[in-house]
Amino acid sequence: MNAQAEKLKLARDEFVSQWGALGTQWGINRTMAQIHALLMIASQAMTTDEVMEELEISRGNAHTNLKELVSWGLLRIIVKKGERREFFEAEKDVWNIFTIVARERKRREIEPALSILHKCAEETKGISTPDGKAFHDQMKALEEFVGFASKMSDRIASMKHGLAIQLATKILG
Repeated sequence: MNAQAEKLKLARDEFVSQWGALGTQWGINRTMAQIHALLMIASQAMTTDEVMEELEISRGNAHTNLKELVSWGLLRIIVKKGERREFFEAEKDVWNIFTIVARERKRREIEPALSILHKCAEETKGISTPDGKAFHDQMKALEEFVGFASKMSDRIASMKHGLAIQLATKILG
């Protein structure tokens, strides 16, 4: 392997490893994030066997995570004429990746949190003790804030990439 190829391999390996670590902070498991990273930087669609070999993971682990990434919309299954195997290709548009991850995190984290906050606020609405009133007020404040953040996230994710960048630039200066 020549020096440039070796340098590229090291950078790719570092990216896949670090994307896996970051993924755990976004609510997805390390292997799922590593598979996403691998396919995102791949120049062509890959098979389950190729993913397994590259990441040194089991068939079951690869299969489960590939299917989950497809269900999220981060991967597509590609059918190639004359091939029985499935090929997987990642969404490469950064804005689309952001909106997909934001949508999934909202579904998995924000919506359940809003539901719990609303339920707790409703259940304590009539309590007149100082502790009960303080709890109710805190639940309402949290529900209002999380709801606002959720709506803002929806609005930003629904914008075209350029418009969202312009808005962010105005807000952030």
